Amino acid sequence: MDLRPEVPHAARIWNYWMGGKDNFAADRAAGDAVARVYPEIATMARVSRGFLIRAVRHLAFEAGIDQFLDIGTGLPTMQNTHEVAPAARVVYVDNDPMVLAHARALLNGSRYIQADYHDPGRILTQAAEVLDFDRPVAVMFMGVLGYEPDLELVRSIVDRTVAGLVPGSHLVLWDGTNTSPEVVRGSERLAQSGGVPYILRSPEEIGSLFGDFRLLPPGLTQITQWRPDEADPEYIDAYGAVGVR
Repeated sequence: MDLRPEVPHAARIWNYWMGGKDNFAADRAAGDAVARVYPEIATMARVSRGFLIRAVRHLAFEAGIDQFLDIGTGLPTMQNTHEVAPAARVVYVDNDPMVLAHARALLNGSRYIQADYHDPGRILTQAAEVLDFDRPVAVMFMGVLGYEPDLELVRSIVDRTVAGLVPGSHLVLWDGTNTSPEVVRGSERLAQSGGVPYILRSPEEIGSLFGDFRLLPPGLTQITQWRPDEADPEYIDAYGAVGVR
């Protein structure tokens, strides 16, 4: 397994921001460089997991969804999809060999596919070994689509992934937004530090990725504002939504 510890890696940097231990010095250096100009990045990592928990909890216990395709899952941390919805079938997808190694140890029997989201056909073919696509499935892209700079290609990736989903299926998606000068500078610093550049988009661009999916209330919003558990959730430069077909 080629981990290349000297090269900052997105999954390991995110793990560092979330307080995890599965990262190297180069990842921590890149993460610190971003945090110096955008200190809220660690908060974003934490509250994004909160959005995942609330969305999966709603789908599993209110919408009756028992199949999840979590694309770009990253390193397992806490309250992963299968832990929030323990009775569901869950397929995780990531292209990082370090994620694969940890997934085998920690994902408790859930299926893991090593694949790139640029290849929806491969993902869907392998996922069909576990998931029944004749029934509703929830597809998740949680803070990962900014690694592809071409918005039209991102739309194509999402469209091809969800094209065959039956009515009652859901799309859960969030991403970082260019809604403050600080977060834009943080993204620039990440690229300067050797990390993979991450493209921040407008909320409107993120909303366009849902296509014909009907957004559940409250619609496209800051991820801290999506059905929050707390009364006064904090602001963060990240927007997301849950849509149903």
